[in-house]
Amino acid sequence: MGNKNKTISFRVNEDAFEALQDIAEERDISLSAVFRDYVDLLVEHDGQVAVVPEADLEANEAGGEEDLSFPPTIEVPKSFIREHERLELEADHLREQLDEYKAYVNELQDRLEDEEDEVLLLDDLDDADGPSQLR
Repeated sequence: MGNKNKTISFRVNEDAFEALQDIAEERDISLSAVFRDYVDLLVEHDGQVAVVPEADLEANEAGGEEDLSFPPTIEVPKSFIREHERLELEADHLREQLDEYKAYVNELQDRLEDEEDEVLLLDDLDDADGPSQLR
C-alpha cells in the first residue's frame, strides 16, 4: 500500500483565520502549507511544539535568557511531593474503608431481607441463650 495523504478539517474564528492568512502571505506560501509545516513539526517533535514570539526567540539566541524548553518544567519542593503522596495513601485507605462499610451494609440488608418473612415469637427469644443467638 502506498502512503496516502489524508485531509483534516476544522473551524477557526474569523480573527484567527485572518491571522493565519497573514502568516501565509508573509511566508509567501499557501494556507495549507502553513498547516502542513506545523503538522510536520508536531510529528517530528512528538507533539512538543511551542509557539513563541520571534522577539523572545531572538532575545534567547542573543543570550538574554536561559534555554526555552517545551514542555515547560518547574521544580517542586520535596515537602509538596511527600504531602501529595501522603494524601494519596490516605485517600486509598478511606476508599478501602468505604468499600468495607458498603459490604457490611449490603450484608445487613441481605440479612434483613432473609428475616423479613420469618416470624419470631417473644417466648422463643426468652428460651434462647441471650442476644448472641440473634446474630
